[in-house]
Amino acid sequence: MARPLLIDRESVLVAAFRIADEEGLAAVTMQRVATDLLVTPMALYRHVANKADLLDGLVELLLDDVPLPPATMPWRERLRWIAESIRLAAQAHPAVFVLLFQRPATTAALDVRRAIYDALRDGGVPESEVARTERVISTVILGFAASEAGGRFRNRPKREVDSDFAAAQAMVEHYLDQMRGEGASSTS
Repeated sequence: MARPLLIDRESVLVAAFRIADEEGLAAVTMQRVATDLLVTPMALYRHVANKADLLDGLVELLLDDVPLPPATMPWRERLRWIAESIRLAAQAHPAVFVLLFQRPATTAALDVRRAIYDALRDGGVPESEVARTERVISTVILGFAASEAGGRFRNRPKREVDSDFAAAQAMVEHYLDQMRGEGASSTS
């Protein structure tokens, strides 16, 4: 019999992530991950506390792959960058993406949120409105990305879906202009 692979938390999460990508979230079980890693299910518990911890780890992996923009980039461009990165993550990993709505915030989620907060502050959004503004923006972008990843737009041409995403971003920018007390969109 072959010697079992040495595993760690990362290898457990990567195996679970691959299963979710290939077969869907329902296929991610402790037994299935253990089988793929050639270990017993009990061996996984040294690296993940339970299935909830495993699912939290999938969210961490997903968001760790969302590249954050350089802080030197103009604030509006940073927000666009993050929005597009979130959309690409949803397209690439639709089964795991849905977990963003089901699992508590992870460290990686907090990093994304902090990047948005920083951009909003740099853009002049009043401090008292930063958290609410982030929630509104995130709801629009995550909602669009989840709808797209879930297949809502599957029968529409890509250019039309891209145009709809641009319209969603324009609505966010209009909202930002209102938060900043401007009437028209700024190019900064």
